[in-house]
This record gives sequence, C-alpha cells and structure tokens, in this order.
Amino acid sequence: MRGLLIIGVSVVLVVAALFSVDAGLYGTYVLFGIAIASVVILPLVNALKSPGELKKPLMALAAMVVLFVISYALSGSEVSTVQAAKGVTESTSKLVGAGLTMFYLVSGIAVLGLIYSEINKALK
Repeated sequence: MRGLLIIGVSVVLVVAALFSVDAGLYGTYVLFGIAIASVVILPLVNALKSPGELKKPLMALAAMVVLFVISYALSGSEVSTVQAAKGVTESTSKLVGAGLTMFYLVSGIAVLGLIYSEINKALK
C-alpha cells in the first residue's frame, strides 16, 4: 500500500513538473521536507522502542563532534584583502577551514577503512 502511495505521489509530481518548473521545485521542496522529517523522526521512534540500540548512533555522533572540534582547532583564520573585500570574516574562514579539514580527515578514515576491510577479507 505504501509503495503504491509513493508511486502515485511521484507520478503526480513528475506530471506537475512537466507543466511547470515551479511545480517541480515545490514538489522537490515537499519531498526534501519529507526526507528530513523521516531522518529525524524515524530514528527517534526506533530509539524509543529499543533504547539500547541508540548507543552506536550516539557514539558515531560523538566521534563526528570530536573530529569537528579537532578540525576547528587545526584550521586557520587568515583572511586576505581580496577575501575581506568579498565579505569573508575570520570566523567564516575558520569554519570553512574546519569543514575542509574534517572532509580530509573523514575521507582518509574512509580510505583506511576500505583498505583494512579488503586486507581483512583477503586474509580470511
């Protein structure tokens, strides 16, 4: 029943998008809102059903916060005159640097995880 509902809504949105770009954009906003609500609400519902399973996501969230704090501490806040003329402040520069550093850290951890996983599989 849910599948038919999703297919029906998708068909209506596609047909509406064919006739108007605005309808497509509004449809996209609605679907984005549903996705965000699903991401926030469904884990909370599952956590209330079994609080013990909440430990792993909280540990992952804590690890991401620690990585962001490390990235923020490592990033610089220098702003050139060209950047300052474009409205970039020191705090903006530091946040952008922290985001880039965190991206590099998470990418490196992911690559190391892939390598470890492949080596672990090969040795079994």
